Amino acid sequence: MSNNISERFGCMVFNDDVMRERLPKEVYKSLSRTIASGKPIDPTIADVVANAMKDWAVEKGATHYTHWFQPLTGMTAEKHDAFLSPVGPCRVVMEFSGKELVRGESDASSFPSGGLRATFEARGYTAWDPSSYAFVKGGTLYIPTAFCSYTGEALDSKTPLLRSMSALNTQALRILRLFGDTTSDRVNVTVGAEQEYFIIDKSMYDRRPDLIYTGRTLFGAPAPKGQELEDHYFGPLKTRIAAYMSDLDEALWTLGINAKTKHNEVAPTQHELASVYTAANITVDQNLLVMEYMKRIAEKHGFVCLLHEKPYAGVNGSGKHNNWSLTAGGKNLLDPGKTPAENMQFLLILAAIVKAVDDYQELLRISVAYAGNDCRLGANEAPPAIVSIFVGEELQGVIDSIVNGTVYHGAKRTMMDLGIPTIPVFRKDTTDRNRTSPFAFTGNKFEFRMPGSSQNVAMPNTVLNTAVAASFRAFADEIEAAPEADREKTIAKVIKDAFTAHGRILFSGNAYSPEWAVEAKKRGLAVLPTSVDAYKTFLLPKNIALFSSFGVMSETEMRSREEILFENYAKVVNIEALTMLRMAMCDYIPAVESYVSELSLAASRKYAVCPSIDLTLETDLVSRLSDLNGKIYSAASRLKSAEDAASRLPDGPARADRYASEILPIMSELRAVVDEAETLTSSSLWPFPSYGDMMFRA
Repeated sequence: MSNNISERFGCMVFNDDVMRERLPKEVYKSLSRTIASGKPIDPTIADVVANAMKDWAVEKGATHYTHWFQPLTGMTAEKHDAFLSPVGPCRVVMEFSGKELVRGESDASSFPSGGLRATFEARGYTAWDPSSYAFVKGGTLYIPTAFCSYTGEALDSKTPLLRSMSALNTQALRILRLFGDTTSDRVNVTVGAEQEYFIIDKSMYDRRPDLIYTGRTLFGAPAPKGQELEDHYFGPLKTRIAAYMSDLDEALWTLGINAKTKHNEVAPTQHELASVYTAANITVDQNLLVMEYMKRIAEKHGFVCLLHEKPYAGVNGSGKHNNWSLTAGGKNLLDPGKTPAENMQFLLILAAIVKAVDDYQELLRISVAYAGNDCRLGANEAPPAIVSIFVGEELQGVIDSIVNGTVYHGAKRTMMDLGIPTIPVFRKDTTDRNRTSPFAFTGNKFEFRMPGSSQNVAMPNTVLNTAVAASFRAFADEIEAAPEADREKTIAKVIKDAFTAHGRILFSGNAYSPEWAVEAKKRGLAVLPTSVDAYKTFLLPKNIALFSSFGVMSETEMRSREEILFENYAKVVNIEALTMLRMAMCDYIPAVESYVSELSLAASRKYAVCPSIDLTLETDLVSRLSDLNGKIYSAASRLKSAEDAASRLPDGPARADRYASEILPIMSELRAVVDEAETLTSSSLWPFPSYGDMMFRA
């Protein structure tokens, strides 16, 4: 593919070029209007579109089609149906109707529904999302869809996202109209996702039950070398890794995914792939495909791709930085320009975002809250669990001048001269980056750095879109109510009031420092260390009012999601606890006991030969390992009792709370003694690959 990338790029996608070529002109125009405006599709064109889509897919080798949707599992789902229709006992034809394109049916009771669907209430519907292109993969035409119950409630991640994009568009257009923009007919939410991941040799993975069952290592003493030399970040790609990345790029490019950047990340065997931004719902779809293909292609190279947020303790975890912005008429609305202090439209939009993040910081925390991400947030370059905004020195100076009523003199723009004649002089940015900030302005976008690597980013973007829509609505209501002659003055007042009222969410310092947690509490920010802490705030009245007022989620849909959040958390930790118990009782304790027996036997034989021989080594190791094995057994026994009690609790929130507050601390205690025993036990008897084996042999 390397010789004809431009020709192969998107070749498996039923994109705009294909539609223009294969659809009648009026049908193409109608469908394009639907995609551009977000308005309902004209039902009279569905059959024509479906037939063209089927013919194209068959030419690409497809025999089946599937409605591809995003249930509340965090993953994707698909049911494959053949294009075949019988026309006699021995003949079939390839058919695909508009009805089959627009609507499908799935069993809604077999996916997480939070009580919305009982087992006997099985019917659910998938509905085509024309704004996200269909594509062919593995002999099947994939049709991106929304998923809802028989009674109309959203049972997926995409439906609320699409609703939030519509809400934001409506309110953002009101803002643009205030500044005389009468030509823009749509404000688009754009997102670019940076995907971090780990690679492990499959032979190692297959020997680690914890990785197989939970996605992370539940035990493992640190390797002699980790990431402390900082030699892996941006380092040369190993031959096998480079070949894997090359195949991954080519596969993604055929699906129209603009995989742009790839490099080694900080931790050994950790890497990153970043794609060029596009519409939020398309980015969500494409990122789910990126994760799927990372895993699929890894197998072809004898690897396993680990997407858990913290596969290895003590080194960097993996996130998914969510780069969020707004565009209209081909312009980035978050571009401050050369003189941001004079750009009133930008300042109003910036003020709206600051207000949104402050008003709904709990929801943003919830949007990234789950058991895996709790292992990552707050350490090794992951932002802390406290939401704050970093805008940089220049914008902070502008905001301070607005709040204090002083004149802003502007940041000095300097040139970088390295003193080397052959290296060009270049312009220095007016602002540094803050890698500890959860929500940072990075030039012309905000980078939400809290989402985890395994996460579907639909929910973070749904929250962000809806919260910003609420700010826009409040601003537009106030400004539109003022006399036309006072509009400029009113806009300035709205900006100043917002920055003044919500300045507490702005923080430019080290968000890792213990002092920041204390300061955040003083400011009245939401300090929610664990996912369970965050879930408890989901149904705050202000959150229900936010989603319901825009039709993004009803209170019923929110309550169902709350139940799913608590239930999923408890299930994840339950699986981890059971896996730890199995490994401790069936593998680690016997391994340590075997080594103790070997040492004891060796000591007795040496003593038989020479009673005066020094047996300090054997007796010391036997004593220490016997003591540790007893502690392993004790911790495992307590974990078993506590886990049994927690799993029997009937109330979901109480069960999740018990797992967070009681089970996880015992698991940490069990891990600590096993890991210490690993450092004293013969490697020939240790039952599983070590951290050194897994992180340095890929």
